Amino acid sequence: MLRTLALDLEGTLISNAVSQIPRPGLYEFLEFAGKTCDRLLIYTAVNEVRCRQIAATLNRQNHVPAWFPELDYVDWQGSYKDLRLIPNVDLATTMLLDDRADYIHPGQEAYWLAIPGFDYPYSSQDDELSKVSQIIRDLNSVDA
Repeated sequence: MLRTLALDLEGTLISNAVSQIPRPGLYEFLEFAGKTCDRLLIYTAVNEVRCRQIAATLNRQNHVPAWFPELDYVDWQGSYKDLRLIPNVDLATTMLLDDRADYIHPGQEAYWLAIPGFDYPYSSQDDELSKVSQIIRDLNSVDA
């Protein structure tokens, strides 16, 4: 059962911190994840102040649910996103949605939900978040 989902920002939910193009299906994915998981948080290389500015902009433009800008933010430095930095984490029920394999902490590959990067030319036909939603449904039905 997936209870905690850590979300990368750049290349996963949006294009990047500069252009901030939302990935197609972002709002629907976040609504689904928010209902399916007990806990969502942001785990990104973008600093917290900038991340919250981006989240607020996405919210004003109705690309994300109203609660998205208030999600917990994982503060980290270093080469890898170590899921053990999430307060009160249970690794067995936690996954990281990220487009970058090089950020996955060695030994935590089993907790990685890989998604292709949302890169130029930013296709409006991209359906990767829908695919991730189905993976989460499948994970939760196996554990039910």
